[in-house]
Amino acid sequence: MATATDPSDHSEHKGHTHHSDHTGRNGRAKNARHELPEGAVATTEERVGDGGSAGEYARVEPDSRRELTGVETGVPHGSPAGVPQGAPPPGGAAEDDRHARVQHGDLGARTEALAVWDDGLIARRMSGTAVPLDGTTSGQPGDAALRQPAPLAYDGPLRSRLDALRELVGLSRTRLDSRTLAEAGRVLDEAAARRRLSGEHTVVAVAGATGSGKSTLFNALAGVPLSETGLRRPTTAAPIACSWSDGTGPLLDRLGVPGRLRRRPLPNPDGEARLGGLVLVDLPDHDSAAVEHREQVDRILALVDAVIWVVDPEKYADAVLHERYLRPLAGHAEVMFVVLNQVDRLPGEAAEQVLDDLRRLLDGDGIALGEYGEPGATVLALSALTGEGVGELREALGQFVAERGAAARRVSADVDAAAARLWPVYVTAGRAGLTEEARQEFAARLADAVGATAAGEAAERAWLRHANRACGTPWLRLWRWYRDRREPSTGRLPVPVPPDEEVTARQRVEQAVRTVADRAAAGLPAPWALAVREAAVRGAEGLPEALDELAVRTSLPTERPPRPGWWRIAVFAQMSMTLLQLLGFLWLLGQVVGFMPSSFGMPLLMLLAGLAGGPAVEWGCGMAARGPARRYGLEAERRLRDAAAECGRGRVLDPLAAELLRYREVREQYAKVAGVGVGARVG
Repeated sequence: MATATDPSDHSEHKGHTHHSDHTGRNGRAKNARHELPEGAVATTEERVGDGGSAGEYARVEPDSRRELTGVETGVPHGSPAGVPQGAPPPGGAAEDDRHARVQHGDLGARTEALAVWDDGLIARRMSGTAVPLDGTTSGQPGDAALRQPAPLAYDGPLRSRLDALRELVGLSRTRLDSRTLAEAGRVLDEAAARRRLSGEHTVVAVAGATGSGKSTLFNALAGVPLSETGLRRPTTAAPIACSWSDGTGPLLDRLGVPGRLRRRPLPNPDGEARLGGLVLVDLPDHDSAAVEHREQVDRILALVDAVIWVVDPEKYADAVLHERYLRPLAGHAEVMFVVLNQVDRLPGEAAEQVLDDLRRLLDGDGIALGEYGEPGATVLALSALTGEGVGELREALGQFVAERGAAARRVSADVDAAAARLWPVYVTAGRAGLTEEARQEFAARLADAVGATAAGEAAERAWLRHANRACGTPWLRLWRWYRDRREPSTGRLPVPVPPDEEVTARQRVEQAVRTVADRAAAGLPAPWALAVREAAVRGAEGLPEALDELAVRTSLPTERPPRPGWWRIAVFAQMSMTLLQLLGFLWLLGQVVGFMPSSFGMPLLMLLAGLAGGPAVEWGCGMAARGPARRYGLEAERRLRDAAAECGRGRVLDPLAAELLRYREVREQYAKVAGVGVGARVG
């Protein structure tokens, strides 16, 4: 087995050469380093602080892999009368046998030797088998497995809020940047991590500025000097934990407290009964000159269940404390203690005056004060040095820990803080979305861009032309037939579009899209308004070309307009007028050639009636055709408007509606997270 020599041991041997053979054996045992086997746990006594007084020793519980350095048989500064430092303890042959077993590496004897001394210099000793703070057994034969603390359980409302926050983050990842959602993601991760750990313990941090006396208060609550105090600044360089019960290892691992800085308080049945489940953590100074100290404070404050802020009469109004910590943590008032320390330095009624001013500052920070039975921060005045008011704080802590609700209240406050940060990106004051008026205006702009009105007028004129052709005189119809034979028609009216008019139509479409996007985004938070406008821009790509194709396809029918029933009567009337003309003309011709007897009255009358009746019938048909032609033109215009609106709805309005629907969903989830109704509505 390897042997290591401690320089302090050499000096001790030089000063005590007159010791007996027992002393030599003990010295060799002290110099021998024995590494514990895997799984074994021993209880050692480590010195805390720089001094050598009796109160500067506290029990340290190393983990299973830590080395045990000798057996501390010497009793510094407090040896019983007649027993020199370094001499073996009295006890005769039994003691000699035990020390001999210690010297030869008996682990049970070494552990027994650690538990023998209880002279007041060491804070406490274990009775029975030593148990580490993480709740595992020592690995010795016969050890019974300890009951593992039950994990933390959140109530129904808090679980619903966490589920809603998780859904909110998932729905928003493609719309919001990662920095905006970082805090919400951190809250979810920490809530899940805390839920897996003990629900029977409450982790309370002791935080304060340089010289506020937080380490002194930490020691006063523990009943033994565990954290170093003094004039040197900063005094506390690393977090030190004190646990009033077992099973806290995973909690302290999460905080990053090393095993060598995990302590137990002075044995006190009453204190352990009142503070059972408390895990107290002394933090470095939040205003330390060392950056790593401030980073440790910020990291641990985000993980603990509650915090005790220790202030002193000189720095209780420090701007750094209020602006960097208290004001941002105003929503965590229910898991916050604010302690005015060093009141023994204030004369007369000055302590009450300073305490009242502290309450005023806290109220200005937005921190609710737990007075008159109302939930909020507990504000106390005490002196950790003299003990004044420490009992009141211990009583308040005992009641606070016994409720076992601090962890859930801390998580709930974190969710509230995350919801407050997300308020500007989810909540709008007025009605947001597309109104029916905005939709109709968008459809009208698209109809104007495709020329729906002009197409309707063209269809009306086409119907009138067909009516004139059907009801006109035969001679006019023959002339039109001859003209059509020379210039064959395509069956559609030509609709030439000048280049400048085409550019104007495209600009109208773009203006319509911008207008409807602005209407839809009005009142929305900035990220969602941007998402709505981007959706409109994406939908508008290719919309002018689609509208042009639509106009060509639907503006005019591919076949002749339908003929009303009265057209047949008009055709019959025209045929009658034509027949009168022919009869009258032939009658007159027969009289001219002498084929028929001379009688010019009747044939002339028939000819004139036919010549005048044909145009009259055509004019009457034209007048009668105006109403149907108008209806036909309006129907053609309506079809084009509907087609343009359908095209615009599929390409622009539907994507806008999808974005607004997503916003409605995330706003509903946000309302669940915030626990309040959100007044904005989405159309």
